Amino acid sequence: MTAQTITVETTVKAPVDRVWQAYTTPEDIKQWNSASDDWHTPTATVDLREGGRFCSRMEARDGSIGFDFEGTYTKIETQKLIEYEFGGRHARVEFSPGEAGVRVGVTFDPEDEYPIEQQREGWQSILDNFRRHVEA
Repeated sequence: MTAQTITVETTVKAPVDRVWQAYTTPEDIKQWNSASDDWHTPTATVDLREGGRFCSRMEARDGSIGFDFEGTYTKIETQKLIEYEFGGRHARVEFSPGEAGVRVGVTFDPEDEYPIEQQREGWQSILDNFRRHVEA
C-alpha cells in the first residue's frame, strides 16, 4: 500500500441534509458518479451502516469496459462522516457545513497502478459532478 493519501474537496451550496442525501442515495449516485461524460453508473446499492456494503457499477457508455467500485462502511456519523474500506484501501468523507455551503472532503489511499495525479484528477472530477448535481 502507498504511504501517502490523496484529498479532494468541493463546497456545495446546499443544506447539509440535501448534500448527505445526494451522497448516500443510489438514485442520486447514479446521476453524479462519473469522472467524464463517456462514463456512467448504471446501478448503485447502499447499505448505509457500519458493516454495511456499497457498490457502484461504473462503465464506459459504449460498454467497452466497466468495474464495480465496492466496499464496506467502517464508520458512519450522519451528515458528518463516512469512512469505508474498498479493496484493501480506505477512504474518509467529511461533510463540514459553513457560511459558503457544505465542504465535502474525500481523503483516500491511492492504488499503485495509476499515477497519483491521475487518481486525484479522477476523484476531483467525480466530486465536481457531485457538486453540480446537488446545486442543479
